[in-house]
Amino acid sequence: MELGLKGDPPAGILLIDKPTGMTSHDVVDKVRKKTSVVKVGHTGTLDPLATGILIILVSREFTKRQSEFLKLDKEYVCMARLGIETDTYDIEGKVVGRAKQKKLGEIAEKDLENILKNFRGKITQTVPPYSAVKIKGKKLYDKARGGGVDQSDLPQRRVEIKELELIDFYQDEKTQAVYCSLRVSCGSGTYIRSLVHDIGQVLGVGAVVTSLRRTRIGKYQVKDAMSLQSFVT
Repeated sequence: MELGLKGDPPAGILLIDKPTGMTSHDVVDKVRKKTSVVKVGHTGTLDPLATGILIILVSREFTKRQSEFLKLDKEYVCMARLGIETDTYDIEGKVVGRAKQKKLGEIAEKDLENILKNFRGKITQTVPPYSAVKIKGKKLYDKARGGGVDQSDLPQRRVEIKELELIDFYQDEKTQAVYCSLRVSCGSGTYIRSLVHDIGQVLGVGAVVTSLRRTRIGKYQVKDAMSLQSFVT
């Protein structure tokens, strides 16, 4: 499928490399403002913390095809910190648990490798408390901010982890914090924050995402995406 915008008003498909600190909706708003096209949408949310590829659909002709893109496989590279838990499952949340340094220091790379085997294939995930999934018409992150989310309220879903590779595992010499980086190829609907959280639970020390980059959606690669800054200027 050909990429880029054509016509007046413009219509087509954009690949944008989302910067950190912005919501996916922020990117849509900037594209809408730049193109003066009302019907603009994206095909899969990235958290503000995350960077990477967003497929942006411009014009009614293309936004009608959103479902085609939503079901595509995705690939991510993430960094996780072991030994800590937060209410958002990432480093930006409120700390709700911390492992003892002795227990954290006992975890070896081979322990993590062995645990990752349990997360390959079709697995059941619990949706993170801070997410856009709706319960009784209200988004979870709105309920969470109001203190109204119980763990038992969180819906579960079946997802597929097609590839899960440990890229790196190390301990920071100054802080003694333990980190790992993972490459994840997964089916639609997978939450990387939940995956990291669940890995931390099985390890018995907790874990949170510290950085996340989406590198692929279907056949579309982040290396072919343009920066948001270059598009809007």
